[in-house]
Amino acid sequence: MAPSPGVSVVMVVYRTGPALFRSIAAVLAEPLVEDFVVVDNGSDPADEAELQEIAAREPRLRLVQGQGNVGFARGCNLGAAAAYGSRLLILNPDAYIQPDCIEALIEGAKGFSSPCIVGARVLNTDGSEQRGARRGEFTPLRTLLNFAQLSGDLHMDDQPVPDGPLAVPTISGSCFYVSREDFERLGGFDEGYFLHVEDIDLCWRARRAGGSVVFQPKAVVLHEGSTSQSLPLRVELHKGRGFVRYFIKRADTLPQRLLAWGLSPLIMLLSVARPLLRGLSGPARGRLS
Repeated sequence: MAPSPGVSVVMVVYRTGPALFRSIAAVLAEPLVEDFVVVDNGSDPADEAELQEIAAREPRLRLVQGQGNVGFARGCNLGAAAAYGSRLLILNPDAYIQPDCIEALIEGAKGFSSPCIVGARVLNTDGSEQRGARRGEFTPLRTLLNFAQLSGDLHMDDQPVPDGPLAVPTISGSCFYVSREDFERLGGFDEGYFLHVEDIDLCWRARRAGGSVVFQPKAVVLHEGSTSQSLPLRVELHKGRGFVRYFIKRADTLPQRLLAWGLSPLIMLLSVARPLLRGLSGPARGRLS
């Protein structure tokens, strides 16, 4: 069946809690959304029952269940494969799209080369811009410095907000638009990533294919963040593994490969040490692990 011209929202959920249903309500209030695919990687029984109840009364919302916790990248790919629309919006379950967000994201792709990925302006719930919505080029050294809190030049949230869409190296995977054609051209997310860095990888592959990564300041989403009930250490372990995979994958020359392999243990160490240094304990905060 040929894709419809409408917009499909793809959301991967894993024990998100109350934020999930606020996010779902915001999506269903958006008239541009023709199709809404929720990939349930493992909700608790109460949330699962509520999801099934919403799906029973709302024809636009469809559930993909039974696959277990397959991770964010594979979950998104499953959702995109099940979606009807020719336009895809990937959205975190703790992110709340604001009025005209989807329309602005679609407009943001105009005039930019394909494959094109358009990211939203992601705000904290207090209205400040969240780190990660617009980011620079990730290299092993810059990432290590960022992990060690010795340099913040990976993030652009302290720069003036542009007047319109702006090409950047990397946007946030918490809310972005891509046409189905471009997503399929890129092969979707690399399922070798379980949690974190898959969005960085997708942006890199889009640019490497001659396409564009675009920050659209007029598309606003509130991102509560860190709602998944997962241990911080586990979340950071996935992040560290993701960066190791990313740097080895994109190393084209022998010196780059040697640098990536050589810095891998330090990347893992600093990644895992971050929640310990912050003194976090117990269940917490992280995306979809």
